[in-house]
Amino acid sequence: MMKKRGIGRRELLKGIGGAAAVAAIGPVAMPAIAESAPLKVGIIAARAGTAAYIGANGLRAAEWTAQKINAAGGIGGRKVELVVEEETNAKETLERARRLVLQEKVDCIQGVYSTGVSLPMAPTLEDMQALTIFWDGTTQDGVKETMPSPKYVFKSTDNECEAVMASLIAIKEFNGQFKRIAAISPDYSYGRNVWTAFKALNKKFGIDAEVVAEQWSSFTQLDFTSNVAALKAAKPDLIYCVLGNADLPIFMRAATSAGLTETAKFVLVQAGHQHGQLKKPFTPQGTLLCYNTMYFARPNPSADQTEFVQYYMDKYKDYPHWECDRAYFSMMLYKGGIEKAMKAKGGSWPSTEEIAASMEGLEVESFGGPASMRKDHVAQEVFYGGLATHDNNFDVCTLAKTYKFDASVLQKPSGADFWTWLDTAKFPA
Repeated sequence: MMKKRGIGRRELLKGIGGAAAVAAIGPVAMPAIAESAPLKVGIIAARAGTAAYIGANGLRAAEWTAQKINAAGGIGGRKVELVVEEETNAKETLERARRLVLQEKVDCIQGVYSTGVSLPMAPTLEDMQALTIFWDGTTQDGVKETMPSPKYVFKSTDNECEAVMASLIAIKEFNGQFKRIAAISPDYSYGRNVWTAFKALNKKFGIDAEVVAEQWSSFTQLDFTSNVAALKAAKPDLIYCVLGNADLPIFMRAATSAGLTETAKFVLVQAGHQHGQLKKPFTPQGTLLCYNTMYFARPNPSADQTEFVQYYMDKYKDYPHWECDRAYFSMMLYKGGIEKAMKAKGGSWPSTEEIAASMEGLEVESFGGPASMRKDHVAQEVFYGGLATHDNNFDVCTLAKTYKFDASVLQKPSGADFWTWLDTAKFPA
C-alpha cells in the first residue's frame, strides 16, 4: 500500500541552508497502537531534477520490499503502508518530514539521497524522537561527523567509501600507466574531498602523479563542452570523475565525441548512480566503474537480488542500482529491529526506543550481501567496482573482474579523523 503527498517539481539541493530556519520541536507522543493498524513508513525520495533517477530507484525498491513483506504477513503482523514525500532542498524536505511525523503519524522515516539535505535535517528528527533511516544521507560536514551518538537517526555508510574504493582499484589496475592526472567534479565538499583522497592515496602508495587539470562544475550543469576542451588540452593520462547525477552520462558523451576517452583512462567514482544510462558507445572498455553497494550482475547474487533484478528489468526496462539496495537494507533493518525487540518482549509491540536500540549492531542480508548498522548508527555494507567490459548481452557495461570491499575497509572507524585514518590505515594489496 502506498500513499503519495506533497510532490512538487523543484531541483534538489536548491537553498540547502534554509533548514537552519526551521526550528526543532520536542519529542512527539506516538498514538496507541492497534495490533491490526498499518505500520506507516514515510519515504522521502527525489522525484525531479538531476537526482530523480536515483530517487526513482530507491522508491521502486521500497515499494517492492513492502509488497514482499506484506505478502509474507507484514512486520509483527502489521502490513506496511508507505507514505511518500519528495526530497528537494533541505528546508522543504524537513517540512515534509515533520508533516510525516506530526500529521501522517508515521512509525519510521526512510530515504534521502543527499547529505546536503540529511545533515541539517537530522538534529530536528533526533529532537523529535522520529526513528529515521537514511538511504544515502549522512551527518558528515565534509569528512567530519557532526552527530557521533544519535539515538533515533541511522545513517548511510560514510561519503568517502566510493572514493577510497575507486582509488584502491585504480592504483592496482593502472599502476605505472599514469603520470598526469586530472579531475572533474561538482564544486562541493564531497567532490573536493574524494579528489584529495585519491591524491593522498597515490602518495601513500608511492605513485608520483602530476595534477594537470581540475575542472569544477555546478550541480545543475548539463553542458560540458568547455570542461572537456580544457581536459583535452591538459593531456592527462587518467581522469578522476566524480560526477554522479544526470550530468555523468552527458559528460561521457561529450568526452567520447571529443576523443578524450581514446587518450585517457577514466575512473567513474559514482558510475553506480547512473550505470543504466552509461551506454556502451560512450563508456569504453577498461573504464573503472564503481557500483557502490549493488552490482546488478554480480557473481553469486542472493536469492532476493536475483528476484528483484529480474522484476526491475522486466517492469522498468532498466538496470537497478545501489539506491535500490539502500532502500531494501533500510526496510529490512527496520523489520529486523522490530522482530528482535518483539522477541525480547515476549511478542508484545516494542516502543520506538526499543526498536532503535535493537537495530544497533544488527546484521541483515541486503542485495549487496551482509549489511549491518554500527553502534554509532553508521551503516556497513559491501561495495563493488572494477573495469568495464562490453562482453555481455546488455546495452551497458558489466565488470570484467568484480572487486568487492566491505565498508569496514573503506570507512574510518567510529570517532576517527578521516585524514589521519587514511594516512595510517592498512589497505589490502
